[in-house]
Amino acid sequence: MGTPPRSWSATSFRRRTPMLLRVIDTETTGIPDEDDGHALVEVGCCDIVDGVVGTPRSMLVNPRRPISVGAMATHHITDDDVENAPPIDAGLKMLMEGNPDYFFAHKAEFDEQFFGAGGATIICTWKAALRLYPDSERHTNQYLRYELGLDVDRVLADPPHRAGADAYVTAHLLHRMFDDGASIEDMLRWSKGHPLFPKIGFGKHFGKRWEDVDIGYLNWIIGTEDMDPAVKANARHHLKLRGR
Repeated sequence: MGTPPRSWSATSFRRRTPMLLRVIDTETTGIPDEDDGHALVEVGCCDIVDGVVGTPRSMLVNPRRPISVGAMATHHITDDDVENAPPIDAGLKMLMEGNPDYFFAHKAEFDEQFFGAGGATIICTWKAALRLYPDSERHTNQYLRYELGLDVDRVLADPPHRAGADAYVTAHLLHRMFDDGASIEDMLRWSKGHPLFPKIGFGKHFGKRWEDVDIGYLNWIIGTEDMDPAVKANARHHLKLRGR
């Protein structure tokens, strides 16, 4: 993958030891909601050390509860697959091995529900992708894999929706983001805020770029009580850009 550009981190190049960046991914028994937090069935990770993307690792874990049909239809992990797997704590321990300097995940808020990384922030490559590739039709890691022409080993990158393979693809996406000028500091800042959507995804302006929407509509979004907070944040952002 070559030598990392200085934009990766201003501090990493003053260190004598290589910086360890760990991309993680999780597969679960279902999508957590207010009534059901669900549980892990697989964890995976892929490291970037000194600018080089490594080989992904993964581990099936026993959630001690049934896997939903919807989840099985996505990742194809069944109850039989995890019946004799190690406990969830073993998988979480694997993700922490080596004391990584930073953790990354695509849509990190999902993974954070299952993996707290010892209280550390998991940097969100999805939020970074929204900023760096606003003209992309979609911002999933697998879509960007092909749109950006990421140089992945297909044996390691497939199948999608498995923790090791997805972590590997996201690690290559992260490397590309660094090459395209993003720094860890940028991504930390973006991860702490709401996602910045390139286009409006609802209503009469569906599909329009935010900058093409009139000020009145932006104010309507902000004043609508049950509007998604992330959408309101986008409206405020674009009003600020216009000096309002």
